[in-house]
Amino acid sequence: MNFSEKFAKLYKKVLPSPFSIAILLTFFTFIIAWFFTKTSEVGYGDHTLNLLKSWEEGLWKEGGGGLYFAFQMMLMLILGHILALSSAASNLINKLISPCTTTANTAFIVTISTILVSLFNWGLGLIFGAILARKVGEKFAKELKPLNYPLIGAAAYSGLMVWHGGLSGSAPIKAADQGSISSLLPNSSVQSDIPAQIDLSLTTFSAMNIVVSLLLIIGLPLLMYQLGKKSKPYKNLPQPTAIKKWQDQSKEGAEKLDHSAFFVYLFGGIILTYAFYKAVILPEEISLKFLTPNFINFSLLGLGIVLHKGIAKFVSAANNAISGATGILLQFPLYFGILGLMVGSGLILEISDWFVQVSTEFTFPIYTFLSAGLVNIFVPSGGGQWAVQGPIIISAAHQLGVSLPKAIMALSYGDQLTNMIQPFWALPLLGITGLKAKDILPYTLILFLAGLVIFLLGLILF
Repeated sequence: MNFSEKFAKLYKKVLPSPFSIAILLTFFTFIIAWFFTKTSEVGYGDHTLNLLKSWEEGLWKEGGGGLYFAFQMMLMLILGHILALSSAASNLINKLISPCTTTANTAFIVTISTILVSLFNWGLGLIFGAILARKVGEKFAKELKPLNYPLIGAAAYSGLMVWHGGLSGSAPIKAADQGSISSLLPNSSVQSDIPAQIDLSLTTFSAMNIVVSLLLIIGLPLLMYQLGKKSKPYKNLPQPTAIKKWQDQSKEGAEKLDHSAFFVYLFGGIILTYAFYKAVILPEEISLKFLTPNFINFSLLGLGIVLHKGIAKFVSAANNAISGATGILLQFPLYFGILGLMVGSGLILEISDWFVQVSTEFTFPIYTFLSAGLVNIFVPSGGGQWAVQGPIIISAAHQLGVSLPKAIMALSYGDQLTNMIQPFWALPLLGITGLKAKDILPYTLILFLAGLVIFLLGLILF
């Protein structure tokens, strides 16, 4: 048994399912809050009831809070997946794999393609990469050529190490929402001192993130290319799957509307035209304030409808994509329940004070990056992690005088880095490619180490 197999076996023994972890974290937070936040004026019974009330209110977090955010993230994943299932995406994939002749050049093409798509949308990048890897495997199987298929699977998963620095990164785009930062810190003394929103020009499009992203775009494909030159072929390549042609079930009466291309072009065209107007024509000055979760989902909806050329096809793709959002649907309320516990009990302020005590203005972004990577092992969701860890980081960064945009990007980098050793988001890819976690783990570990160096350099030098 090699190192990667031992690591995968240990990971499975130590960590249960992500939903079970969310429940365990809820218990853990409740116990910590119960012991460390009780005041002498409040009895044990009332203290317990107050904590339960804070938790229950946090679960649903009304007024544009938890459920609203969870629905935004679910739509972002589902709509991205829908785009990946369109004929346009399929045609693009076929063009991309045509020059793939060896493991090395295939690893390069799959890595750079997946990274670029993931920087646009993480859900689209995840499914696009998985389908791309599968198609490559089928191509090499048909042509009877050797291929290191696990390496290609890891290349297709590389987008999950760059996505949080892209246009769909949960923390940066949520921070760009008007009033979203202050909503994470209700009744906090620092609420009035922090900005209502942080423009993406300061986070996603900052000099630091642009340089880091360029290093990832250039460095990771070259790294995978070198690994491909030294790799061994994989025996069990996927066999080509039969192409299912779309069958129109009925075109009688009003049901013709479900298959009308004109109808979707009209509706989708209106959406995309207005999105263009809002992004380009409406702003009085060059700004990225329009790039919010709602704007991204609005644009993805228009693109998805237009590219599927029919409501029936769009809905069919949505039915295939929606299962991927199960984790968000079930786990996000628990994450916001944890946040409600921390805020309601005052635990969040104590943790923030501890961060302030052990950090300096220089070390805080690095500690944030490392802690975010650790938290992502247990909370494998960028949005969920922003809900749980974001308030702590914002409060502590404010007290230390650290740049809030840099702190947000440090959290983003840590979150996306440990996706390379956290198999939660790899499940769709593994299902599509037919690979196992232990197959891709040796290569995602190498990606993890490369990313660790790049992200730390970015945080230290900027």
